[in-house]
Formats: sequence, structure tokens, C-alpha cells
Amino acid sequence: MKELRSDVVVVAAGPAGLAAAISAAENGKSVIVFEKASVAGGAANMAMGPLGLGTSVQRKELSTVDKNKAFDMFMNYTHWRVDANLVKKYFDKSADTIDWLQDMGVEFYKASKYFPGSEPTWHIVKPESGEPGPRAAGTMIKRMTERALELGVEFYFETPGKSLIKEGNKITGVIAQGKDGEEIKASCKAVVIATGGFGDNAEMVKEYTGYEYGKDFFGFRIPGLVGDGIKMAWEVGAGKTDINAELAISLPGEGVTPTIHAAFTQPNLLVNLQGERFFNEEYFENSTFAANAVNIQKDRCAFMIIDETIKRRYIKKGVDVLSMVMNKEYIDGFDEQIEAAIAQGNPYLFIADSIEELAEKTGINCENLLNTIDEYNDACESRDEAFGKRPEYMRPIKKAKFYAAKFFPGAYGTLGGIKINHKTEVVTQDFEVIEGLYAAGTDTCTIYGDSYMFLLPGNTMGYALNSGRMAGENAADYIDSLE
Repeated sequence: MKELRSDVVVVAAGPAGLAAAISAAENGKSVIVFEKASVAGGAANMAMGPLGLGTSVQRKELSTVDKNKAFDMFMNYTHWRVDANLVKKYFDKSADTIDWLQDMGVEFYKASKYFPGSEPTWHIVKPESGEPGPRAAGTMIKRMTERALELGVEFYFETPGKSLIKEGNKITGVIAQGKDGEEIKASCKAVVIATGGFGDNAEMVKEYTGYEYGKDFFGFRIPGLVGDGIKMAWEVGAGKTDINAELAISLPGEGVTPTIHAAFTQPNLLVNLQGERFFNEEYFENSTFAANAVNIQKDRCAFMIIDETIKRRYIKKGVDVLSMVMNKEYIDGFDEQIEAAIAQGNPYLFIADSIEELAEKTGINCENLLNTIDEYNDACESRDEAFGKRPEYMRPIKKAKFYAAKFFPGAYGTLGGIKINHKTEVVTQDFEVIEGLYAAGTDTCTIYGDSYMFLLPGNTMGYALNSGRMAGENAADYIDSLE
């Protein structure tokens, strides 16, 4: 067995783990990082940027979001069923974290909204080349890794953490497995777990959330995020938290291009399998609200329907609602792309020459669908008595061809598992601190209650970075107290 020694061991090198490693090293501690992948970043390599409140970026754009206002929004949204001290510390630290990243050479394109109804808290990373978009945060991960190396942090890639060493009530090390299969014992004074949840573990997802991948759930599956760190913490007595999926609406299947996605994520007619409306479609822009509503329908699915007139309007005049991720204003090429996706076997996209044919292809109750469309079309000429959708979004479904997309709940990953206090110390079910053990990021993220707070976008990465910084700093303080 190979033996190593350092002040701090960090398990995983995603944004939370990197932030913890850098912070501990900046406070004079030697740090080892075990990462099961061949590169750092984890899910952050697919992302765009973190939340920040009252930041230098926002001030330059005259779009500052006051952290106290945001805190009130957040706590009212969650009905105060989350750790207010943890949320407050995260929010208070967020502006400094943006400056901290900028000092490393991270540049931000802008502080953005995710959708029109959200706040401009999402700090989009400016990538090394090209326009900002999905994966832009990979540049941030690169700068953080460079900073960690500059500070002397030792990285062991393709080396997953396997278990914790506990002596009495203190964590004193980590057992890892090197890429050659050799076991590694790393003795230390503090450990930070930041393994990113278990979004790639279908069995755990089903056990702890009730969803079944490929049937009623289509979340992101980042390879390697299988709950290693959560299990390691539980094995040494860490308390278990509620575990949720970070719900967002999903249109799955092959060939779903940004154009197709943009066409069907607009405030048009949305029905369930019974052929009934159940949602004010103008809120479909909030992916979490949409997923919540779809989640309680039959078979956890719903269908967005447009007709030829709506399609042509979007081609000529542009879509109603833009998002920062799928920033497609016009849907040129829609016909070719949807036909290609259906030809590839995508079972969630439909084209029909009549409503009856559309009902047959989708499995929607035909009689109810015909009645719903009649009522909806009448409402387009007067007002939406059912849900009060704004008149500018009330467009009738009349002209063939008719198009539908089948949506399901999806998720960016899982949230929660390891119980921590507001100092990011891991605690037992009875809130007793396990000395020397800290955790950060989505392994611990229970701050949203039952729904991701999309009104303040960038929250998951923001929480990961800030809780990681707190964990690294608190671990360093703990070590100082021992000395």
C-alpha cells in the first residue's frame, strides 16, 4: 500500500473540491486531491457559470442584485425549511468569490438572467475561444486547476476515494485506489468530500427519488457521479439528509437540436395524456415550475403542441421567449430537423395532418384533446379563463400540420445526502460534529427545499464554489486549532 501525508485531503476535483483545495492551500495547508476522472471539473465542465450577488460584474452593468433582497426571496421561496445560516453565508460570500475567480484570471461575459422572469445573478464565464454557451465554465475550471497547482496542491487523477479512516470521533485519512489498482493511504488532519451527488447511479436515483431513468425521468448523467462520497460519509456515521433531484423540464431523444428545443419551449398549448391543460404555459420558461407540473401528470409526461401558423410565425418573426442556454431566436430549418429526428427514431416528437392523427400518434385522449383545443381556440379570441395566460401568448391551434413534443421531468443532478452544519462540518443525525470531516457541493445541497430556485440562476455552481471555499477555510481553521 502506498502511503501519503498532507494536512487536507479533498475527495473529487469538481468546482466544490477545487474551491476547497485552493482555499485550504491559500491558508497555508498542504493539500492532496483524489479525482476519479482523468481531468478536473466534473459536471461544471458542462456548465456556464455561478451565482453572484452585489458583484463587481453586476455593478459595471448597473444590474446589481442586493444580497439581502435575494436572501428574502430565497427564504420565502423555501418557506424557511432550509438552513438559513448556510444560505446567508453562501450569499454573503458570493461577491467575494467572483472577485476571487477574477484574480485567478477567470473572465465573465456578463451577469445574466436565465429567462425573462429571473434575476441577473448568473455570471457567465467567458471561454477562451468562441461565444459563451454550454461548457463555458470549463475555462473557469482550467484557471482554478492552474491556481491549485501554483499553490502546491497535489492531484491524483483516475484515483477515486474509497473510504475514510476514523480514529475515535476524528477523521484522520482517506483510502483511495490508484489507476494501477494499488491502494493508497493518505493520512491527514481534515478531509473535504465533494463528489457531486449520484446522478449517474440509476439504482440510487430510483431508491432515493423514485424516478426511473428512461421511463419517467431523463436527467443528465455525468459519468462517475455515483454517490461515492455520500456513501463514504454515511459509513463513518454522517447523518442522512432529504435527497432530491434538481428538476428541470426535459425533451429527450436523438436529434433534438437547439432549433427544435426552442420551438417547443414556448408558451403554447400544453396538455397531458388525458388531453387536458394543467398549467399556465407562460411559466414554461421556468424549467423547474414546468417540471414540477409535468411530474404529477399521468406517466409523468406532457405534450407541447403547435400548428403550422405558429411554426411559420417563429420562422419569420422569432420565438416568444429566449433563454440564455438555448439562445435561438429563429427556428430556420425546423422542418428538416424534426423530420430527421423522427427518422432517427426519436419517439418523443410528432407530426400529424389532423388533431385526430396527432392524438393517435401521441396516445392522448382524442375526444378530450378535441374539446380542449376548441375551448383553447375560443379563449384565444377572448381571454384565458382557465389559467389567465397573457393574451399575447394565446395562439390558436387550427392549421395543419400539427406538431407535438413529449416532455418529462429531467434533472441537472441529485441534491443532498450528507448532513452538514452551516460551517460545512459533517454531522451525525443528532447534529454531533464528526471532527475533521467537511463536505461541500451537491453532496450536501439541501438549500432549495422541494424546488430548485431558478429565479436566482447559477445557484448550484454558486453553492458548490462558495461551500467549497467555506469547507477549505474551515478545515484550515480546524487544523490551526489542533496545533
